Amino acid sequence: MTTIRAPRSGVTIRPLRSDDKAQWSALWTEYLAFYETDRPAEIHDLYFARLLGDDPQDYNALVAEQDGALVGLTHYLFHRHGWSAENVCYLQDLYAAPTARGTGVGRKLIEAVYAAADAAGAPGVYWLTQEFNATARQLYDRIGTLTPFVKYSRR
Repeated sequence: MTTIRAPRSGVTIRPLRSDDKAQWSALWTEYLAFYETDRPAEIHDLYFARLLGDDPQDYNALVAEQDGALVGLTHYLFHRHGWSAENVCYLQDLYAAPTARGTGVGRKLIEAVYAAADAAGAPGVYWLTQEFNATARQLYDRIGTLTPFVKYSRR
């Protein structure tokens, strides 16, 4: 993944680096709080290690940086799908700091995931959000297609 510089906003989309841990952890904590959850420190450490790992079936991470500060993040992974020969891409986490919302950071992060999926030969990209996430869904309605699927999970 190459670094993408957005000239008008001064935001750079780039891969996560090991020296980003403190800023990444702060953003991921805010993301989890938005969804009314949290994770223990050992999960932060494990997830960060996975994001930086080299297992092709593990997670990938991109961050949005502005003036040396991280203002957004996205995590995604590629996996097999029973209905196609190609892998698909699951965009698991997407977060823009409150100060960066409305500046195009979310769109730039999603488009960077689209580009990574294209480069990996994975034509399908999908993600989930909660129904109440109205602000983000306005973007998602412009950049993606709402599907009729309903998610169930084990209790």
